[in-house]
Amino acid sequence: MKMKSNTIFITGGTSGIGRGLAEAFHNLGNQVIISGRREENLRQVCSAHPGMRHFVLDVTDPQSIRHVAAQIAREFPQLNAVFNNAGIQNRQDFSSGRPLDEKAVLEEINTNILGVVRVSSEFIPQLAGKPNATLVNVSSGLAFVPLSFFPIYCATKAFVHSFSLSLRYQLKGKGIKVVELVPPYVDTELGGDPKTASAPPPGAPQPMPLATFVADTMKELAGDTDEVIIGEAKNLAAGAGLEGSKKIFAGMNR
Repeated sequence: MKMKSNTIFITGGTSGIGRGLAEAFHNLGNQVIISGRREENLRQVCSAHPGMRHFVLDVTDPQSIRHVAAQIAREFPQLNAVFNNAGIQNRQDFSSGRPLDEKAVLEEINTNILGVVRVSSEFIPQLAGKPNATLVNVSSGLAFVPLSFFPIYCATKAFVHSFSLSLRYQLKGKGIKVVELVPPYVDTELGGDPKTASAPPPGAPQPMPLATFVADTMKELAGDTDEVIIGEAKNLAAGAGLEGSKKIFAGMNR
């Protein structure tokens, strides 16, 4: 990925991985546009980084996505990179005997799956034909080896992996590079209260510091790989036979 002189749109840019990457790209001199549901948080990030722009966006709302996509097309016609980063994570215990928390399940599916699909669909026409056009979808090492505490989250990230493979194949002729960013367990607020979110579930590895993750990710994005797999996520992807599945996919889609 080209690392400078881009116009980059990042969903979920007010905290965690999204904010870390937004700040890193901003520091390299890129025009960075972030989005999220909480305008106060968006304003705080942008005020700390003069020149960064923001739009209030709910990726679970198709109308919100269309509205923001149209605004960005008008104000930033040079847009050439989009990061599908917005995501949520809820614990679900299907062994408890309690009724299914439909709201929590739909929230994960609407954000982690439909949000990625809808944002991609709206912005692909804007990226097509642009120099160094790049679409980055953030999945997870848990897409390959799920953690039982987060069954819906892990399944949604497996979707992002599969969806990214298909998009990469479909968009080859449009000059859009599709990159899957595969984080390990990173020390962020994902999954709940920031006071407790960093405490790993039993059996999980210790979280990677966010600053380390961002530095490693920026280094890998500067290369020519289609999958940016960071830290412990490399072991998870290797254990699940990622390279073998990619070869089979390539053979089926010639």
